[in-house]
Amino acid sequence: MLEQLFKILKAAGVFAWEVEDEKTEGWEFYFIRHALDQNRAKRVEHITVKVYQRIGEDSIGSAAAELPPTATAEEARKLVASLAYQATLAPNRAYTLNQPGPAHTAPRPAAPVDVPANARDYLAAMASVPETAGEDLNSYEIFTAAVTRRFVTSEGIDITETYPSSMLEAVVNARSGGHEIELYRMYKSGSCDAEGLRRDLARTMAYGRDRLHTVPTPPLGTADVIFSTDDAKEIYRYFIAHLDPSMVLRSMSDWKLGTPIEPDAHGDRVTLEALRTLPNSSRNRAFDAEGAPIRDVVMLRAGVPEHYLGGRMFSCYMGLTDSFIPGNFAVSGGTKSEAALRQGRYLEVVEFSDFQVDTMTGDIFGEIRLGYWHDGAAVTPVSGGSISGNMHDFLKEMYLSAEQVQFDNFRLPAVTKLCGVTVTGIETA
Repeated sequence: MLEQLFKILKAAGVFAWEVEDEKTEGWEFYFIRHALDQNRAKRVEHITVKVYQRIGEDSIGSAAAELPPTATAEEARKLVASLAYQATLAPNRAYTLNQPGPAHTAPRPAAPVDVPANARDYLAAMASVPETAGEDLNSYEIFTAAVTRRFVTSEGIDITETYPSSMLEAVVNARSGGHEIELYRMYKSGSCDAEGLRRDLARTMAYGRDRLHTVPTPPLGTADVIFSTDDAKEIYRYFIAHLDPSMVLRSMSDWKLGTPIEPDAHGDRVTLEALRTLPNSSRNRAFDAEGAPIRDVVMLRAGVPEHYLGGRMFSCYMGLTDSFIPGNFAVSGGTKSEAALRQGRYLEVVEFSDFQVDTMTGDIFGEIRLGYWHDGAAVTPVSGGSISGNMHDFLKEMYLSAEQVQFDNFRLPAVTKLCGVTVTGIETA
């Protein structure tokens, strides 16, 4: 189908085009407790076609859609014709597409993806998760796969890479005194991070147990708040977004290269790096979604922006010749240990009904399902109420632990402490 599609695109007379062919071969397992309920193998293919059209002298438009791999030549011609028309309806200022270079032709030896071995690692990890009479695994589902992606463009790029992709969904049950609670977890990765998986599920069981014995969150006014779960990723997405050319060019970010993002900061200053690979990450790719080579780049060093990174269109508008869409991120550890950051009075929230950080405004908000209030002498599990504030204020004083932890494609400080967060608790009579 692909070779036929290429001929149709070349004959269509469009300004430019891109084709992505993604093939996934994998195994799936569905468990009720530790009993296998069903399993299956899968093989799927997705073909995405994107067409670009020149609109006048200074504009370009694009449109994309998926083409079934079973499509006939006539169906492909109709789709391309439709996309060619749709692309004329969405003009943007003209820009150039990624061009082939040495990175596209240099050999890149890669380890083969062993789907059965990855599945066995997951099965062994789940069998070794510690359970008790009060906390255990209700059910879990394992998905392991090898993904082969071919990306071809009218500009001459033709790249193929294969990488592992996996996901695990688990439901944990906790029971006490006739009451029961369920906590859901979803983990994405490339290959299996068995140690991290066991550690997080063991913590989740402890959270389930503590959730059954909470008291209402007190109205603290403002307090220091610690983030130690994958919710911390939302905090650092604020930094990533503010270094995206699309945000900068549209004045949604005022961060300037070489200028501190907060001159008066007296806590830890964030160092953020885009990485080509991270162990077990689901985003270990050689090229981004637009065919640009991915490499290691420091985006923010000690609170000072060094590089903007993002999609081709806005990067081109800003004159960035070597930009790309990052996949993996690392935030360097801070000056204090986790133990030091856990001294004194603070609220640690480990379960939210929802936690959001508005990447444009910096506003944060989260409803507390489970937190731990440390009053300096005792630790009390709490629930209810919410936290709120704005990242612009928190940049003045935030602290990062020296120790680090990884959540799929993010390597972060094990503890992130924001100071002066508004905590709306629950008033009690």
